[in-house]
Amino acid sequence: MSEGQVGTLVVAVIVVLFVLITLAKAVRIVPQANAGLVERLGRYHRTLNAGLSLLVPYVDRLRPLVDLREQVVSFPPQPVITEDNLVVSIDSVIYFQVTDPKAATYEIANFISGIEQLTVTTLRNVIGSMDLEKTLTSREEINNVLRGVLDEATGKWGVRVNRVELKAIDPPASVQDAMEKQMRAERDKRAAILTAEGFKQSQILTAEGEKQSEILRAQGEAQAQVLRAEGEAKAIQQVVDAIHAADPDSKVLAYQYLQSLPELARGDANKVWIIPAELSRAMEGLSSAFLPRPEPEQVRRVTGPEQ
Repeated sequence: MSEGQVGTLVVAVIVVLFVLITLAKAVRIVPQANAGLVERLGRYHRTLNAGLSLLVPYVDRLRPLVDLREQVVSFPPQPVITEDNLVVSIDSVIYFQVTDPKAATYEIANFISGIEQLTVTTLRNVIGSMDLEKTLTSREEINNVLRGVLDEATGKWGVRVNRVELKAIDPPASVQDAMEKQMRAERDKRAAILTAEGFKQSQILTAEGEKQSEILRAQGEAQAQVLRAEGEAKAIQQVVDAIHAADPDSKVLAYQYLQSLPELARGDANKVWIIPAELSRAMEGLSSAFLPRPEPEQVRRVTGPEQ
C-alpha cells in the first residue's frame, strides 16, 4: 500500500469518526419524568421533554436533566428557641416538585439548599412565638404555616412545596424528665380517681342491692303473714261453722277443754291460767253428769216434806 492510499484511509477514518461524533451530539433521548434545557452558544434556547430530540452539533449544549417527579428531602435536626426560652430540636421533611425546569435552573443556584435554609428560618420565626406546650401540641398548625411560606417563596424558583412534616420535636433532657414525671403523676392521679369512683359505685350498687333485698324480703314476709293470717282465719271460721253445725252442749266443750290442758301446761312460760266463768259452769255440768243421780226419796228427805 502506497503512502497516498494510507493517507486516504486515515482521512476516511477521521471523517467517519467525525460523522459519528456529530450524530451522537445531534441526537438526544430524554427519559420519562425528566426535562432537558438546551443552551445555544451559552444562552437558553429551549426545553426538551421526554422522548427523542435533535440538536445542532457543536452549537447547542444540553444541561444536566431536571427530575420532574415529587421529591422528599429530610433535613437534619435544627435547634430552635421557643417563646419560654427553651431550646428544642426539630426534624423536618419537605415534599416538593419541580414545575418549571428553566426557573429551577436559572433562578437559583441550588434550590434544595435554598428550601432548607428557608425552612430553618421559618421554623425559628414560628416556634419563637410559641411556648413549649403549644409547640408540642400544634404540629398541624406549624406544618400549615411552613407550607404556606415555603410554597410562596419557592414559586419563583419553579418549585411547588406539596407537604411539610415535622418528624420529631425533642425538648431538652431535663424538660423531658420533668414532663415524664408530670405525666406519671397525672396517670397515677387518674388511676386513683378511677379506683375511688369504682369503689364508690360498687358501694352504691351493693347498698342498693341490699336495700332492694330487704324490701323484697319484707314484702315477702308481709305477704306470708297475710296469707298465714287468712289461712288461720279460714280455719277458725271453718271450726266455728263446724261447731255451730254440730250444736254441742256445755259438757262437750268442757271435755274438749280438759283435753287441751296438757298443751296449755307445756312450756316454761305458762305459769298462770285464766279459766272463763262459762267453762266453770260447763265443768260443773260435766261433773254432775258423771255423778249418780239421787233417788226421789232422798230428794224429798233433803228438801223436807211437801207443804
